[in-house]
Amino acid sequence: IEIFSLRKVYENGIVALKGISTRIKRRRVSVIGKNGAGKTTLIRILSTQLEPTSGYALINGLNILRDEDRIRKKLSCIPQEARPIGMLTPYEHMMLYLTARGMSFRSASEEARKALKEVGLWDFRDTPTDELSGGMKRKLFVAMALASNGEVVFLDEPTTGLDPLSRVEIWSVIKGLSAELLLTTHYMEEAQSLTEEIVFMNDGEIIRQGTPEEVLAEFSGKVRVESRRPVDGWIKVGGVYISYVSREEAQRYVEQGFDVKQITLDDLFFRYGVEIEP
Repeated sequence: IEIFSLRKVYENGIVALKGISTRIKRRRVSVIGKNGAGKTTLIRILSTQLEPTSGYALINGLNILRDEDRIRKKLSCIPQEARPIGMLTPYEHMMLYLTARGMSFRSASEEARKALKEVGLWDFRDTPTDELSGGMKRKLFVAMALASNGEVVFLDEPTTGLDPLSRVEIWSVIKGLSAELLLTTHYMEEAQSLTEEIVFMNDGEIIRQGTPEEVLAEFSGKVRVESRRPVDGWIKVGGVYISYVSREEAQRYVEQGFDVKQITLDDLFFRYGVEIEP
């Protein structure tokens, strides 16, 4: 995926994307960032659901503005706001989706069976989706993406609402996808487990991009120190004050009763998503 000066301004004046440009080099990519960072807008534009205000992007050489019909045949997108039709069963959803993509009835039936078994919904294939839990509905959409055999799969927060066991089950399914993958997620463990490249967005811009190790390079050799007491110059996250120190300095803070923790992708949010206390 190549992105060129992509900008999106909504009718209410909100600037969701501020002219971002980048090249996504790896086959499995996570787009992370706090709410309102522009992740979903980016997914919707790349999947040709939404037109940008300016700029364009290429997906495997196809232009999202000129080649949208060809792009739609090659990708599968499960948006964050996707909702099933309550009266239809999981099997009926699968058949409608797959035949609409051009599969024969026989192929669609076989792919639906395999995908529903893969996500643990086969026993519920004839149950109206109104009777399924929220997590099972999310599994259905993942099954649709799995069965589509698209070259590129976009998943917008695919495991939101799932319990830990179901989340791990879906991770296993996603790992089995042969397609190129771009997903948004608020679960940092998910981003590190499922993808090779991280795109960290904040306020409509790309702040960091690369492997998990590369995007965390600024924290190299450091640990996170947390305090429940106010400390001048530290980052405030809720009722916790945070600072980053070298591993050598960390022992001094441990002796003073501070909590010391290892660096994770969460620290990108702490570093760029909140203000430093004066």
